[in-house]
Amino acid sequence: QVQLVESGGGSVQAGGSLRLSCVVSGYTSSSMCVGWLRQAPGKSREGVARIDTGDGSTYVAASVKGRFTISRDNAKNTVYLQMNSLKSEDTAMYYCAARQYCSSGLYWDFDSWGQGTQVVVSS
Repeated sequence: QVQLVESGGGSVQAGGSLRLSCVVSGYTSSSMCVGWLRQAPGKSREGVARIDTGDGSTYVAASVKGRFTISRDNAKNTVYLQMNSLKSEDTAMYYCAARQYCSSGLYWDFDSWGQGTQVVVSS
């Protein structure tokens, strides 16, 4: 059974930084597609970044490009989301999600989800 556990959320002032972590367990393959998505109150879910843990290729949404970076440590089965220059509009619940291949399926559709970690940015 695939499990994803997020951590690293919290409250920060605008301009600050946070690093979110997602530990993935239960996948039999060494390569998978892991994404970070967020949902703010009253808004639809938004894809933020995703990574192919096999070849390391990444995608970062235009809304956060230049401020957010996604990376992975395969030895730790962990995917990170480094968030810099945070803005109040980054306030949301952040979810880690995974599926087998990045090349198949809709871009932000995933099979397994974590419980989420809350990020609050105050101005």
